[in-house]
Amino acid sequence: MKQEQTVKQYRQSRQRARLLAILRATESHPTATWLYDRLKAEFPSLSLGTVYRNLAILIEQGLVRKIDSGSTFDRFEAKTAPHYHLICNKCGKIIDFEERFFPEINYIISNSTNFDIESHRIDFFGTCADCRSKS
Repeated sequence: MKQEQTVKQYRQSRQRARLLAILRATESHPTATWLYDRLKAEFPSLSLGTVYRNLAILIEQGLVRKIDSGSTFDRFEAKTAPHYHLICNKCGKIIDFEERFFPEINYIISNSTNFDIESHRIDFFGTCADCRSKS
């Protein structure tokens, strides 16, 4: 039986709203430092810690996802609809891949394992076209 999760209520924040707007406006999958650099001029007293705290809140609210791409830095995105990622092993670029080959995968695995699956993540690793052309 699923336990009901209580979502903590947070007061609205201009910084958090701008952070989300920037994430929604970019096709890249930026780091917290990249986001900090974009917000610093607008919010001079902003700290990198504040960016991380606001990202954590947006993740908790289901508005942002953290992508662990195997690199040193976490990457973030505001696209929460199911999709896959193509991750370049050379430059670290992350590209969204919208095609869903197995939309029923959660259902199939859940039924065969008696495990309540909430989501899944599939990443493909290789070399992007830009890096291949540089070789």
